[in-house]
Amino acid sequence: QVQLVESGGGLAQAGGSLTLSCAASGFSFDDYATGWFRQAPGKEREVVSCISSADGTIRYADSVKGRFTMSRDAAKKTTWLQMSRLKPEDTAVYYCAADPLCRLQVDGVAYEYDYRGQGTQVTVSS
Repeated sequence: QVQLVESGGGLAQAGGSLTLSCAASGFSFDDYATGWFRQAPGKEREVVSCISSADGTIRYADSVKGRFTMSRDAAKKTTWLQMSRLKPEDTAVYYCAADPLCRLQVDGVAYEYDYRGQGTQVTVSS
């Protein structure tokens, strides 16, 4: 059974930092890219980052580039999203995801990953 379990969400002040973790199981981690997407009320889903399992390429959405850092450890089957210089507009539920491909968008629409976790809330106060 595929499981992606996120942790590390919570409340932060603007300008602060949070690190999200995601523990994966039930699939071949080495064969899947991992990604993080977010969903805020009234806003479209946005894939903020992904890492390719094939060559380690990391992609970031423009909205988080330079502020968020994604990483993964195949031996631990874990992926992280380090978020710094947080802004109130980063408030959302953040989901860990896995798919054979590392994609942010397709035809302007957030890419749909094969697997996703249950999500963790991140709230940034101004």
